[in-house]
Amino acid sequence: MPVVLHWFLPTNGDSRADLSLGNAVGVSGSRVTDTGGVERAPDIGYIGQIARSAEQLGFRAALTPTSSWCEDGWVLTAGLTQVTERFQFLVAFRPGLQSPTLSAQQAATYQRISGGRLLLNVVTGGDDAEQQRFGDHAGKSERYARAGEFLDIVRRLWTGETVDYEGKYYDIRGAKLVSPPQWPDIYLGGSSPEAIDVAARYADVYLTWGEPPAQVAEKLARVREAAAREGRELRFGIRLHAITRDTSEEAWAEAHRLLAGLDPEDIARAQEVQRASQSEGQRRMTALHDGRTDALEIAPNLWAGVGLVRGGAGTALVGSHQQVADRIEEYHDLGIDEFILSGYPHLEEAYRVGEGVIPELRRRGLIDDEARTPTHV
Repeated sequence: MPVVLHWFLPTNGDSRADLSLGNAVGVSGSRVTDTGGVERAPDIGYIGQIARSAEQLGFRAALTPTSSWCEDGWVLTAGLTQVTERFQFLVAFRPGLQSPTLSAQQAATYQRISGGRLLLNVVTGGDDAEQQRFGDHAGKSERYARAGEFLDIVRRLWTGETVDYEGKYYDIRGAKLVSPPQWPDIYLGGSSPEAIDVAARYADVYLTWGEPPAQVAEKLARVREAAAREGRELRFGIRLHAITRDTSEEAWAEAHRLLAGLDPEDIARAQEVQRASQSEGQRRMTALHDGRTDALEIAPNLWAGVGLVRGGAGTALVGSHQQVADRIEEYHDLGIDEFILSGYPHLEEAYRVGEGVIPELRRRGLIDDEARTPTHV
């Protein structure tokens, strides 16, 4: 399959100053400050500007996060479908916070009004404190078991059947989705056995954070084996930041500038939050740097500096446009087809990737422009 590039919409604000601002930090719980000061508010005008630019540059879709520190992805991106033409939106959402029948109804409506441009990123939640802000007191294992029931029901509803379901978490009688439209592909990540099991049974795309290639290869092998046991095959995606410039020296200078802006106290607070997380994926991200600032290039052109203060995806591809394309090609050779990228600030960095890296990938025959827009859109 060709390489598919997606971008990211910073729905809690954006900044060019340093990694301690904007989407890098946010609020306590998933992030490490209460104020999360930003230079650019996540209003519909600015986020729409990023979405329209990403669409024009050749990205297929954009991911919106989910948490108490950002705008709601369902509402915001539904609005953005009206100011974009073919761009898709990968909406992260938490399945335990509403019924599967209502979620299926929302997704179906979204597909109809957008012309089939919804993708769904299922996030079970890796932080008890964050979940409890939403009134959810289920533990990690329970959240994955509940997500499995949720996705089972949604998939059955999308076949058009009337669903009666009695499980541990859901008791549904006579549920039906009227005239199901195009199925919105399900993206699901996670490094724990529970996450891989749910992904193997119900996801369309398995997502990993940007670990070094050898670790990613090992993880993908486990997911392929789990999916095979279910008689299924999954596609694979990866979530990375990008710092790409005309030369390697310019890119690393930008990475060092971002690093120089970090306050050691912010790093210490962030590491305390990250180590308290129940997420196996977060544990693996944190272990890549262990809070140190002197050994952050953990693989060629793979920099762990973002993860010093940012929970979740904490690594960036750093280098010239050709070097970043090299690393994308390396991950693609492992079986990863979809790349969700981002950079600070997200508007300007979309242009750097779109005007520097995408043409290089196109020259290598890794991007198929004919396949850029799905047939159902």
